[in-house]
Amino acid sequence: MLVAGVLGGCAKDGTAGPAVAALGSATDVVTTEAKVEPLATVLEAVGTARARESIEVKSKTSNIITAIAFREDSLVHAGQVLVELDAAEARAALAEAEAVLTDSQSQFNRSRSLHAQQALSASQLEQVEAALNTSRARVDAAKAKVADATIRAGFDGRTGLRLVSVGSLVSAGTVITTLDDSSTIKLEFSVPEAHLYLLRRGQAVVAKTAGLPDARFAGQVTMLDSRIDPATRSIIVRAEIPNADGRLRPGMFMTVVLEGDPTPALLVPEAAIVPEQGHTYVFAAVGDKVERREVRTGRRRKGEVEVLSGLTQGERVVTEGTQMLRDGDKVHEVPQNAARAAAL
Repeated sequence: MLVAGVLGGCAKDGTAGPAVAALGSATDVVTTEAKVEPLATVLEAVGTARARESIEVKSKTSNIITAIAFREDSLVHAGQVLVELDAAEARAALAEAEAVLTDSQSQFNRSRSLHAQQALSASQLEQVEAALNTSRARVDAAKAKVADATIRAGFDGRTGLRLVSVGSLVSAGTVITTLDDSSTIKLEFSVPEAHLYLLRRGQAVVAKTAGLPDARFAGQVTMLDSRIDPATRSIIVRAEIPNADGRLRPGMFMTVVLEGDPTPALLVPEAAIVPEQGHTYVFAAVGDKVERREVRTGRRRKGEVEVLSGLTQGERVVTEGTQMLRDGDKVHEVPQNAARAAAL
């Protein structure tokens, strides 16, 4: 009776009234509707730019350079002379081989006439013909050595640094310069096998590089490797990027972004996601209360997250005020601007 009297007295003078009322008060929150929209999976990878064609220009023989016919970092055409080597010895050998060929041809013609007159056996004629063929082969070999004294561009491209000088003696295999066809850049990068279903030939890509921070380069996927790397569980993808202006150079480190085909996804704002101890939650507004739901998330795009389970389309989730909420709390939905003004 004494306790009842004390509580009754407190109720009459109003000292306990606000405390009791606080138990039933609602928290102001901002909510938004979970909606289904098309969402594309975006992949980002890194790779190294490579020229469409790239070689090191080398000498096939040991010789002295007599002329250099190219400039560094300049465009050349297929067949254009780059370097000339001393060909005096090779030309002399060719002249000698041609003289021997002429003599062999004359002997063969005489032998054939004698064979027709039955003055020469068939085996003797075959020996003369074999000598003629040997002389022809020697002429071809001598011509090849003369040709090797002139080094030409194998394709249209841009030369690199000149690594030799006129008058220097180069040995077989000495690098004279480099030649790159960079009109198209090949960009190779790795993609995890889990995203293999997103890849296809002709798929558009966008690449960028730190060396050209404000530029974006469009291209497309041209090749997928035939194998998955068993160590990294990834596949090598090759994309080609037009480079008519020559801004991209082989060896550049590039970041490439490609998108899969859009598919429907249930999306909520990132602000609605509440991570806690390795789990992910949202507060769903049901009537004037909230339910704390564990959800499984998937793909993301700027400001939004895909929800794979734990939520259905049309349900409303709390985006502002989640810090003050517990499961089952009463809430009062307010406009976003009003909530921000109250926080200030």
